[in-house]
Amino acid sequence: MISLFRVLLGITAGVLTIFFLVMAVEIFSAVVHPLPDDFDNSPEAMCQHVAHYPDWVLGIVVLLWGRTAFSGVWLAQKAGSYGASTVVAVLLLAALGFNSSMLPYTPWFKVVMPGVALAAIAMALRAARSKPAPHHEIANA
Repeated sequence: MISLFRVLLGITAGVLTIFFLVMAVEIFSAVVHPLPDDFDNSPEAMCQHVAHYPDWVLGIVVLLWGRTAFSGVWLAQKAGSYGASTVVAVLLLAALGFNSSMLPYTPWFKVVMPGVALAAIAMALRAARSKPAPHHEIANA
């Protein structure tokens, strides 16, 4: 029962972390590439807006999403387990794939973004597994 609770806690912590960090990325995006005044909230208008993202904004978004993926998966494993981090990673990759397939991002972004996300997930899994060096080893280094 405790292990199930830890897995659920890890999934919840990871998903909430990703949710809040994605909101921060969206706020950044809205500040540096705001919606036009005549934006009518239609899917077509959103596609047109996304198609005109400057490359420098997308480059920063790639880095921020990488950090988001790392943080959510790392926290899911630390708070829960490898199973929790796997669920969070799968949900994150599914959301990324859905977002990428629905919006007309530039081709380089659609190639780079999944690679960065996968690398961030792999680094998070490795970092969450590693144990810190004992205090006496750090003091003698």
